[in-house]
Amino acid sequence: MTILNRCVPFQRDVNGITIAGAIGGSGQPLLLLHGYPQTHAMWHAIAPKLTEQFTVIAADLRGYGDSAKPADDPDHTPYSKRAMAADMVNLMTQFGFTRFFVVGHDRGARVTHRMCLDYPDRVVRAAVLDIVPTHYMYLTADREFATAYYHWFFLIQPAPLPETLIGADPDFWLRSKLAHWGRTPTAFTEEAVAEYLRCFRNPATIAASCADYRAAATIDLEHDEVDVRAGRKVDCPLLVLWGAQGFVGRKYNVLEVWRRYASNVQGHSVPGGHFLPEEAPTETLAALQAFLS
Repeated sequence: MTILNRCVPFQRDVNGITIAGAIGGSGQPLLLLHGYPQTHAMWHAIAPKLTEQFTVIAADLRGYGDSAKPADDPDHTPYSKRAMAADMVNLMTQFGFTRFFVVGHDRGARVTHRMCLDYPDRVVRAAVLDIVPTHYMYLTADREFATAYYHWFFLIQPAPLPETLIGADPDFWLRSKLAHWGRTPTAFTEEAVAEYLRCFRNPATIAASCADYRAAATIDLEHDEVDVRAGRKVDCPLLVLWGAQGFVGRKYNVLEVWRRYASNVQGHSVPGGHFLPEEAPTETLAALQAFLS
């Protein structure tokens, strides 16, 4: 299902699983990747305008939305950002795109970061929204970070603890996350929230999203450490945007941090909190259009 105007739903078999999303427009290919606890529907306010310049592919990450929820394993390999990035690169290949732009928010931005490192020949330009690298956040974790991002440490607890507690009232959990991380309550349309809830009420989505965070605290850090020790950075031009009233911009010197992990970085804040494409669609769209064009 999609609520993106000017886009049509798709389901494709990729890496042995189904990846769902929506595609529309014409022009150079642009991959949009959502964050937690949302779906590709989070791009509803800006994707229609982007289709005027680009062929937009807004995909649900494995474990989220209407994409498949493969079983996790003890090493959390199925939910590593490396596996998620491979999904999306292969998806773009299926659509006939060997090189493309990619924009990721939150979890999707972490997949974007990994994609740029693993597939430097495929990504022309990339944008990451409201994150600094996972490796840096864990490396510098302190009380302020743990208080604001307590969910990182809750979701990585062994199953079935977080799954059971969230599953008792998934609507409350999801709505509380939108309220906690956002700074613009009117930003979330009823239609979009209904779509997030439809997908997040699925116990398999809750379990998969926990696996995503468990991977971030284990196998993803191993992959990141290999790159850091090798001096490997993101080489393509990278746009970094963050919410002016959000935690990321308050806690970190965002551009300075990213310049440790990428060679060609630019960016700035936009109004609001964590959910840039919904809280500041005009400013986010303008920044993306200027950078990608």
